[in-house]
Amino acid sequence: MAKIVCKDLKKSYDGKTEVLGGINLEIEEGEFFILVGPSGCGKSTLLRIIAGLEGVSSGELIMDGKLANEMLPRERNLTMVFQSYALYPHLTVRDNILFGLDVKKVPKAEQEQRLAEAAEILGLTDYLDRKPRALSGGQRQRVALARSVCSHAPLCLMDEPLSNLDAKLRASMRVEIRRLQQQLGLTVIYVTHDQVEAMTMGDRIAVLSAGRIQQLGTPLELYNHPANEFVATFIGTPQMNMAVAEVAPEGLVLNGGLTVPLSEADRAKLPMGQRWKIGFRPEQVYPATATSVHDTEVTVVSSEMMGNETLIFFDVAGTLFTARWQGQHRIADGATLHVSLDPRYAHFFDVNSGALLRAAEDLDELGVRSTSAAGAAAAAHIEAAPAAAE
Repeated sequence: MAKIVCKDLKKSYDGKTEVLGGINLEIEEGEFFILVGPSGCGKSTLLRIIAGLEGVSSGELIMDGKLANEMLPRERNLTMVFQSYALYPHLTVRDNILFGLDVKKVPKAEQEQRLAEAAEILGLTDYLDRKPRALSGGQRQRVALARSVCSHAPLCLMDEPLSNLDAKLRASMRVEIRRLQQQLGLTVIYVTHDQVEAMTMGDRIAVLSAGRIQQLGTPLELYNHPANEFVATFIGTPQMNMAVAEVAPEGLVLNGGLTVPLSEADRAKLPMGQRWKIGFRPEQVYPATATSVHDTEVTVVSSEMMGNETLIFFDVAGTLFTARWQGQHRIADGATLHVSLDPRYAHFFDVNSGALLRAAEDLDELGVRSTSAAGAAAAAHIEAAPAAAE
């Protein structure tokens, strides 16, 4: 069992400023749970409280049905994988992996059995006699994971374990850690500031800001129905395009300068009020076609061809917007471009509080259908784009 419950958990170092303010969550047995947020949001502090390395100012931490506020770290039956790997440089891979088992006085025969199993799972069998300095970053991280596996603890805490690795290694280690967690049935609490890791690895995600949970849910729940502007702009790469929108007779005016034409059906579906924050995902900004109702003329600031897709940056009355189009599109800086900003695909937020007022319509389905639709529209547009650039 490795169920974790936090009830109104608070942490303050000086008695005045709350590093964590009223954390309430339940982490189920066997779940891969992500704590994500910007630097200083309190995610590592929460992890350290669960590990027993920090005390609780108020509230309750319950582990396997027992109050754990005063429980010693060694009594919590967990392991922790750190950003720095925490390997002993003078010990071999074998001794690093078995170090915790020696401390716990696990019989030698059982130690060797656990070592063989962990080394096989993580591909370390040929490296057991090497020192950490003779290993790559990815291999060192696997040694840290093997030490955790060998402990047979049902709960594993990971504090940004991939941040020291290059992009290619991070991608492969994401898959490896997730596979390992599922294979062993571990409960994993994983701290990261990288929302790509959060979206690709977690069963559920808690987004933190300023010591408080902004939203808790599955990756797609957070992406398709963000609770507020903070979550909307934090989750998603490239991040959501945001502007202040006001309804006017001529259409929806963004940032007081760019007008998006509206049909009567569009106006009927707008949230209550006349002024909002509005957000478009980059993949929901389409090339305009001859029949586009929401055709809007913009000026290209720059573009980036990624091979399989092109990112196009354009100005919206002083704010930089990003469009993500499938395929390769050569568009010159300063070119005039026609894009479709359909309010059906936009999220509306309260202009003062940032709370979500209306999510994009059926974004789950639109995301599936729009890939081919955008590709077809972009293919029709690609002939015109170079001409416009010239």
